[in-house]
Amino acid sequence: MVTPAARREAVAHLEQGYEMSERRACSLIGVDRSSVRYRHRRPDDRELREALRGAAETHRRFGYRRLHVLLRRDGRVLNRKRTQRLYREEGLSVRRRRSRKRAIGTRAPLVTEALPNARWSVDFVQDQFAHGRRFRILNVTDDVTKESLAAAVDTSISGRRVARELTALIERRGKPGVIVSDNVLAWEQNGV
Repeated sequence: MVTPAARREAVAHLEQGYEMSERRACSLIGVDRSSVRYRHRRPDDRELREALRGAAETHRRFGYRRLHVLLRRDGRVLNRKRTQRLYREEGLSVRRRRSRKRAIGTRAPLVTEALPNARWSVDFVQDQFAHGRRFRILNVTDDVTKESLAAAVDTSISGRRVARELTALIERRGKPGVIVSDNVLAWEQNGV
């Protein structure tokens, strides 16, 4: 699709390059003469652009809609689409927040002895019955021997229940060196 501005340029090219009349050039291209003669009468937006730029500079996290509200409070503009057009023409955009810095490099693996009870892993598994009711399983495994130390099954397992299960397991097997949960250090030996 050819824009009206491109059609006006084509008519002007025919008029100047081939010394053709406006009427003949318009009929050749198939353009209405009134659209060729049209000149927009848009008011000068210089003051409004400056106000918009100033508001965008002071309120960096505001988009055109919130800036429009600010400009309306000052009595500067009434039409939201006009604010949007000026915002886009000025190349303004919401400044994105910087993401927090991530750790660089790889994490050092947790050093443990190759002995039983050196490191336990605690993990939750969830599933549901055929009728739709969910149940959870608390699994405690010894990372060195790969032995399953405990598996507590219930529809809901609270933090107190986890503490009770671990306390009972420690009474039976002894204290582990480290307890980890989802690859995150949860408890060290003195914290158990």
